Amino acid sequence: MAWIVLVISGLMEAVWATALGRSAGFSRPGPTVVFVIGLVLSMAGLAYALRSLPVGTGYAVWVGIGAVCTTAYAMLSGDESVTALKVLLLAGIVGCVVGLKLAH
Repeated sequence: MAWIVLVISGLMEAVWATALGRSAGFSRPGPTVVFVIGLVLSMAGLAYALRSLPVGTGYAVWVGIGAVCTTAYAMLSGDESVTALKVLLLAGIVGCVVGLKLAH
């Protein structure tokens, strides 16, 4: 169960990171509310998962999922350019996240 919650928390990290960028320094209420809700859910899920997972592994997986999903969303929405190198490096992060799960 901890791994499922950790993955969902990583996805929520991408939500709050994206909302933070769109909040324009917290001057736009909609993205600011999404940021706060996403942040609370992400941190609560991470805290829950770390009750049974090692902090280093849990944090690395959480950050990896959040970073990949945030960047992938930015690429899909056109906010960030898509290059073969970026896609390859993001795939490397995914591979490392999977490797940490398999090593646990």
